[in-house]
Amino acid sequence: MNKQRVLVLASGILGASILTAVQAADPKPQDVVDYRKAVYTVVGWNFKPIGAMVKGEIPFDAAAVARHAQYVALMSQAAPEGFTKGSGPDAVKDTEAKAEIWTNADKFKTAMTNFQQESAKLVDVAKAGQEADIKAQFGKTAETCKACHKEFKKD
Repeated sequence: MNKQRVLVLASGILGASILTAVQAADPKPQDVVDYRKAVYTVVGWNFKPIGAMVKGEIPFDAAAVARHAQYVALMSQAAPEGFTKGSGPDAVKDTEAKAEIWTNADKFKTAMTNFQQESAKLVDVAKAGQEADIKAQFGKTAETCKACHKEFKKD
């Protein structure tokens, strides 16, 4: 009897996994937009406290910076999946992404790579815990965000 339950449960999990894989292979444009908004919500959620510490608005906590920086770096790696072909403003009205992301893909890829590299450096610097170094690297990471927003995000 237990073997049957295990088989039924395993079949259900396998079926759900296959369905999820099929859906992920061909997501709807709005799903892609929702994904990228979620990624950037997590980025903002973790970037803002670091910025507040760097500006002296809240007490500096090196361990908190390191934790938040890890999430920013992780999301920087996840972000490109949120910009699949067909998920731009021509397909979805509910997006702040500019068409230039897809019409100037090489430039966008460079901007995204810069964000990934600088956020990874922020993780390394944050682990060392030196406030001055963290402030400097936070500034460099923030610049990659600003550059990308200026070029590829609607106001």
